[in-house]
Amino acid sequence: MSELRGLYVVTPDGIGDDGLLAATEQALGNGAALLQYRDKLSSPVRQAERARALVALARRHGVPIIVNDDVQLASAVGADGVHLGRDDDDPVAARQLLGAAAIVGVSCYDEWARAEWAQAAGASYIAFGALFGSPTKPAAPVAPLDLLMRAKRRWPQLALCGIGGITLANAPGAIAAGADLVAVISDIYQAAEIGPRAAAFRQLFVGVPHEQH
Repeated sequence: MSELRGLYVVTPDGIGDDGLLAATEQALGNGAALLQYRDKLSSPVRQAERARALVALARRHGVPIIVNDDVQLASAVGADGVHLGRDDDDPVAARQLLGAAAIVGVSCYDEWARAEWAQAAGASYIAFGALFGSPTKPAAPVAPLDLLMRAKRRWPQLALCGIGGITLANAPGAIAAGADLVAVISDIYQAAEIGPRAAAFRQLFVGVPHEQH
């Protein structure tokens, strides 16, 4: 399994199957380190179809893929793991189904106590956000960058993810604060040229050693 560091691409709602696969392939082929299938609108049958297609695509590019919220779907399609929110299974239960090697990410929002819980429960990474105003979740509370700094000092070996409104312009601030992963939806999928945009995100991590976080 590749290191959890770099551009973390999260799929958007409201995009057709062909467009989703074509756009995602551009991102995966140009430096994405991790892919999350997130789909709040499709039926369960269509979610499974789309997830399987994305798993096959991710395999061709050697990029791990996880599923948002749904541990059962992740298991059914052979994904590499799951991302869990407040109302989902806990990391221990997810690993019981998906296996010890699964990537299990946990949203911690702006809550330090939840980060402590997630780390103790064996999360592969914890995500803070929204770090910036998010078009996907406009009502989400803003998580200060200080949370990333504090978490990096507390758990230097735990992968940290920044999420929410991240763009090529503000991602360097999140990375400098300690983010090992930057989760991006709009600034990838709405880019005029997705491949070059993904490559530019990848370049942000070049020459930034972990000990600087």
